Amino acid sequence: MKNYSRQREIVLNVLRSTKTHPTANWIYEKSREQLPKISLGTVYRNLTDLLAAGEIIEVDVGDNLRHFDADVSDHIHFHCTECGAIADSKMPDNNIKNYVEENIGCRVVNTKFVFSGVCKECIPNK
Repeated sequence: MKNYSRQREIVLNVLRSTKTHPTANWIYEKSREQLPKISLGTVYRNLTDLLAAGEIIEVDVGDNLRHFDADVSDHIHFHCTECGAIADSKMPDNNIKNYVEENIGCRVVNTKFVFSGVCKECIPNK
């Protein structure tokens, strides 16, 4: 990754401080609390650098927004189509990665799972 910068450190720390899978605009607003003169462009550039370095991931839940996650471990995301919340879940014990590798004869490098539906908070409203 490129040289250390205070802006990159702040962007990464803001992202690590939440489990909400925020957008760049949210990260920008939170970063401004620590560095008022940071620009949205600087936030985007640093997110791009962090993605390229593998320090963060992008989560596509199909809402045409870019969501980011500092948890780069293999895990599953659940997107509530009612309230928009995105939650993490561990990978199931019956390791899907191993299943795919054994049945296709490949080597899986990374996995991305996004399930969508209605979260437990929104179910009573349905």
